[in-house]
This record gives sequence, structure tokens and C-alpha cells, in this order.
Amino acid sequence: MIVEEGLGYGPAKRRAVKQLALPGRTELPGNDEVESAVREYIALFCAETQPVELTALRALALVWMERLAQFRPYLSGAIWHGTATRLSDIHIQLFCDDPKSAEITLIEHNVAYEPHTVTGFTGASVEALSLRSVCQPLNETVGVHLMVYDHDDLRGALRADASGRVPRGDLAAVRRLLPGVQHGTWLVGV
Repeated sequence: MIVEEGLGYGPAKRRAVKQLALPGRTELPGNDEVESAVREYIALFCAETQPVELTALRALALVWMERLAQFRPYLSGAIWHGTATRLSDIHIQLFCDDPKSAEITLIEHNVAYEPHTVTGFTGASVEALSLRSVCQPLNETVGVHLMVYDHDDLRGALRADASGRVPRGDLAAVRRLLPGVQHGTWLVGV
């Protein structure tokens, strides 16, 4: 479901419980276990296509991160961790001095978006600005979700997880993943 349909870990786990007719309180595997299974699935069934798709999605994420560089963007999720396929959405976390400034920037550049509230990495509610962007190499329209955090939240955002991995990457880190990729502007790929 995660690889073939682009579901997130949480929704995939909930659907699996329903499909298997398990009790609602069934203990589910942790995200690390799910990610390990996703990596195995990709290695077996998507080894030829997934690396190209991942590179295209990272390049599009880089375009949006550069457009929003003033808000200290960090890439997270499957695209950052390397498990994304063409069905994966881009998740960028912005750390703003003024939470409304990112939204104002999108308005100023005539970018259509949908605001909503999601649970952030701290467990608190944060504003998300969701938009659609064309990923030309994949000939797909991709969801881009901008989670808007307060600048002070950045301190806790960079702690490594239990396995020592950094949970998100800034512009420089994403650029290192994409040597030779051209940089975007507001005029390309909106």
C-alpha cells in the first residue's frame, strides 16, 4: 500500500488492520519495521524504476526548498529517507519567524494551495499548506505539503532518531543528494 498506492505509514497500518479484520487495538509494527519492509519491497519489485523516481522527486523538492529558502526549509519523509516512489508526496518543513509569512509568499507568487492543520513532529498541531506541482521527468503532478513551524521548533527538529539517522535535511543536505541538478526559480514548474 505504501509503495504501490503512495499511502503514509499510519494510513497503511490502519487499512491493514481493517483488511485483516483485526481488533482496533491490535499492536502494530513500528515505523522502523515498516520502513525496513518498504526497502525490501522496493529492492525486489522496483529496483529499476525507484532510483529514477526518487531523484526526480528530490529535484522537485529542491526547487520548492530554494523558492522558500527564507523560511529555513527541511525535507522530511520518504523522499528524504530514500524510500519514495512516483506516488509519494513531498513533505517540507518550514521554520518561520512569522508563521503567516510563508502563506503570504505563496499568495504573492500566485501559487494555489489548500491550508489545513496536521499533527507535527512534536505532537502539536501545525499549519500545513498543500499544493500540487508538476514533476516533469515523471510526467506526474505531485503533492507538496509545507508544514509551518515556529523558528524555535528547529532546535528539537535536528535530533537523530533511535538508529542515528537525521530525520530531515536542509537545502545543503538535499543538494548533496543531487549533484548536477539545476536549481529552480518561481517561474519553472509551478
